[in-house]
Amino acid sequence: MKKEVIMVDDNNVFDEQKFLQMLHYVIYKTSGLQNVGKVVLYKIMYFSDFDFYELCDKSISGESYFKLPLGPAPSHFETGITKLQSKKKVKVINTKYGSFNQIKAISFSEPSLNLLNGDELRIIDKAIQKLSSMSGSGASAYSHEDIPWKATESGKEIDYELVFYRDDKFSVKNGLEISC
Repeated sequence: MKKEVIMVDDNNVFDEQKFLQMLHYVIYKTSGLQNVGKVVLYKIMYFSDFDFYELCDKSISGESYFKLPLGPAPSHFETGITKLQSKKKVKVINTKYGSFNQIKAISFSEPSLNLLNGDELRIIDKAIQKLSSMSGSGASAYSHEDIPWKATESGKEIDYELVFYRDDKFSVKNGLEISC
């Protein structure tokens, strides 16, 4: 299998296999939660990568995120989901959550975690813990308050460096001890 590597900036290189493991892990951990659809998954992925960047000056997956109306969105999400589906690791269903149509991913198997280290998993778990009880609209509204999203022009890629301008509500510098 060919590994996709794309330069995002000097500290970030998109690692497709790591992104797939991260995405599968997030889906695996949230499959049983009715409120977690695609919009919440986007936000969990975004906060995982951007929180890790704030602490370690590099993201977990090297993914690029774009400012969309509902908040930050990972650029490789659709291709990642398609690859996980083709490997029979996840299934995507259309369902209802309250009065909203929802695109939900369900995991069929435990994810491989050989590319994710303990500190990366801790950051991902923190993002899951923070966002997995929110609805899609709640997670979107929350993400709209984060400086990287606010400072980016609509439709443009969000610069990881903007995490260093976060306010106390979003900054993870004074709360997590990890080894970079």
